[in-house]
Amino acid sequence: MLNTTILLGLGTPEIILIVVALLLLFGGKKIPELMRGLGKGIKEFKDGKDGADDETVDPNRTNTRKPL
Repeated sequence: MLNTTILLGLGTPEIILIVVALLLLFGGKKIPELMRGLGKGIKEFKDGKDGADDETVDPNRTNTRKPL
């Protein structure tokens, strides 16, 4: 595992403090939903970024994507 905590200057006490603050703010049941939504958003952003270079925009083409 890459020690990203060392690169960011975060140690064990800081990480514990962040986790406790997240639990207090959002509660245990809401955090998985937030992370799932964040993951979907990042995936859509990457797909959109990668697909923007490959596709050309046709103004006559209708929107074929499903609503979110």
